[in-house]
Amino acid sequence: MSGFPHGSSGAGYPHGRPPAGQPYYGPPSAYGGPSQYGSPFASLVPSTFPPGTDPNVVACFQAADQDGSGFIDDYELQRALSSYNQSFSMRTVHLLMYLFTSSNTRKIGPKEFTSLFYSLQNWRNIFERFDRDRSGKIDSSELREALLSMGYAVSPVVLDLLVSKFDKTGGKNRAIEYDNFIECCLTVKGLTEKFKEKDTMYSGSATFSYESFMLTVLPFLIA
Repeated sequence: MSGFPHGSSGAGYPHGRPPAGQPYYGPPSAYGGPSQYGSPFASLVPSTFPPGTDPNVVACFQAADQDGSGFIDDYELQRALSSYNQSFSMRTVHLLMYLFTSSNTRKIGPKEFTSLFYSLQNWRNIFERFDRDRSGKIDSSELREALLSMGYAVSPVVLDLLVSKFDKTGGKNRAIEYDNFIECCLTVKGLTEKFKEKDTMYSGSATFSYESFMLTVLPFLIA
């Protein structure tokens, strides 16, 4: 597929740190997914494919939607993605569904599926661009550059936590494979967008109520 949007933004931040006084994220990302989140228990509204959707994406969704309901569940989504050599754990599938539907109903419609599919293509392109030695993994410095290319300039401390969390060896190899890279991107993107809902002035600071904080973090822990 071609014509995918390419975001940019963290370029120019030395060592992954923005200038003093600026937040650790860029403008709204071009990598898909809704920028606003409702209740995690909200019902999913029926949708249609956006105009100009690639016929292969439509066919992929329709093949998975075997009962013709207009929605596919988590298992059907996992199978649909695997048909395009996108093999993910059920936890990653759940995070994808939450990020692109703003709901924990674990169903996804045509519009959300299309956005999800194109975003995965973008993230795969980013992963391959920074996996310069073609090892199938990216190390911490490559992860920092990859996140910067999407507008997320995380601090060295946060970067170390991400590598330790998403390295399948528990941080021993200091490298992340593609499927865990996707989960890492989903976590950073989702939490950042939640934070930006509160930080409307892009100051790098926000105030959360206890309930709001719990609803922000828990979906990423229990996916």
